[in-house]
Amino acid sequence: MPVSAVDCVQPAIQHTRDQLFHPFRFGQWSRLALVGILAAELHSASCNFPTNFNWPHPRRGQEFAATPFPGLDKFDPARIAEFAGLIIASVVLLVILGFVFLYISSVFRFILFDSVLTRRCSIGVGWQRWRRAGRRYFLWQIVLLIGQFLFLGVLIGVPLAIAAALGWFKNAEQHIARSVLGILFLILIGLFWVLASVMVQMLAKDFLVPIMALDDVDFADGWSRLIAIIRPEPGKFAVYLLLKFALGIAAAIIFGILAIIPALVIIVPAGLVAIAAYTAGITWTVATVSLAVICGTVLLILLIYLISFVNVPATVFFPAFAIHFFAARYPRLDAILHPAPPVTPMPVAELPPAPESPPPFEPPPLPPTPEPIG
Repeated sequence: MPVSAVDCVQPAIQHTRDQLFHPFRFGQWSRLALVGILAAELHSASCNFPTNFNWPHPRRGQEFAATPFPGLDKFDPARIAEFAGLIIASVVLLVILGFVFLYISSVFRFILFDSVLTRRCSIGVGWQRWRRAGRRYFLWQIVLLIGQFLFLGVLIGVPLAIAAALGWFKNAEQHIARSVLGILFLILIGLFWVLASVMVQMLAKDFLVPIMALDDVDFADGWSRLIAIIRPEPGKFAVYLLLKFALGIAAAIIFGILAIIPALVIIVPAGLVAIAAYTAGITWTVATVSLAVICGTVLLILLIYLISFVNVPATVFFPAFAIHFFAARYPRLDAILHPAPPVTPMPVAELPPAPESPPPFEPPPLPPTPEPIG
């Protein structure tokens, strides 16, 4: 009988304990932290710190109040062109890096699945083993991304086009009630789009990846097999999604609190350096902005890694939760998760000792020959 999602929580917790603490291995923990980042498996809540501090300066307080960034009021067209080029280059670079990270995370999704399933984390071996499956999953991510934007464009564009055709934008004051209802309708559509996207992503991460990995199929065949598995019991999968969502909120709160420690370790020294730089009278130029972006990126990467290091138990628990739930419905996964005990050969029964062979036949001795008479 397939187990419910609630029944899989305790086995997933025990799975996490066995992998991380019995025994504790710092090397595996640090590798899982990196895998968690690259697989986009973070459950820490983001910590929002105020960024609008006004740091007074004894000599330049009025100048700082007038221009938050000294030197920006003296821009000439050449400097504006430099900053515009820097912004465009940054946007293009971010888009390229986004697709690169999407490909890397697609491969590392399989590495994370394999690491949790086998309780061994090897990044190099995993990359060589799962590159092909990762490319297939990357194509699925691209298809999903395009579909999300097209779907959102249709859901929002069609109502806006209807409103424009009815003349709501020309005489907005005469259609206030309808505009409010239309805005509420668009908000509901947006919430539906977000909810549907999250559910599809969750099903893909938790169940499509094992099918693509163990059956060696592309995402289309994988979805076909996954839908066939979900169809007999959609209610249990719905309960699984709701329970995982609730557990995700709890994990975000717990590990978000724990993430405050590494955040303070990074943010406080960075803030002190920024104050010192401002006190020294450093102005914003292309060189200083580029240096600030580079330093900020390095600090951000370090901060994300430290948060992921703290987040490792959640990084292992949630894939383990999905594996234990899906293994009850996917025999190939269950065979790996619960391997059959090795068959020990039955001891051969000791045979009774063979009877001793009789001694070779010896003819009886002949009688003595009688002596002749006379």
